[in-house]
Amino acid sequence: MHGGPEKAGYAYPWEHYPYWTGLLSRENLVWGSFGENLTTEGLLETNVSVGDQFRIGSATVMVRSPRTPCFKLAAKFDRDAILKEFLKSGYSGYYFSVVEEGDVGPGDEFELVASETPTLTIAEVNRLYVSYTTDFDLMQRATQVKSLPEGWRAHFQAKLAAAEKEARI
Repeated sequence: MHGGPEKAGYAYPWEHYPYWTGLLSRENLVWGSFGENLTTEGLLETNVSVGDQFRIGSATVMVRSPRTPCFKLAAKFDRDAILKEFLKSGYSGYYFSVVEEGDVGPGDEFELVASETPTLTIAEVNRLYVSYTTDFDLMQRATQVKSLPEGWRAHFQAKLAAAEKEARI
């Protein structure tokens, strides 16, 4: 577990590995190198949304939020800059909670079984988190995504309030 029920597991797309191999000048990156429990294929931040529920093996999981890296990633790669590089890249992967416990094994397919409305893709959440956007509609929607953890929604509520105040000045 990564940090509570909203971070019961972490998925990371294998499609990002070539980017990191080049940036880090490392040929020895193997699946799991970023601390993920599941290395995915085809489930990128641009096409996975908060609240999406997937059946994997006999388990069901729900996408909750992007990963924001901590000191452990910098320590693992002995590279302080990786924290900013990770956020800037948009290649965050995503945390999920467990909806229904079950068995998951190598090669199990992710089957989308439910989605949420309103929602944001993980890429949209990343963009809102790292940028100084004044996309009021997107920020407002972020505050209404029920499956987004409360801390994230509060962050976006504060960011929205500050942006609205600045727009009035």
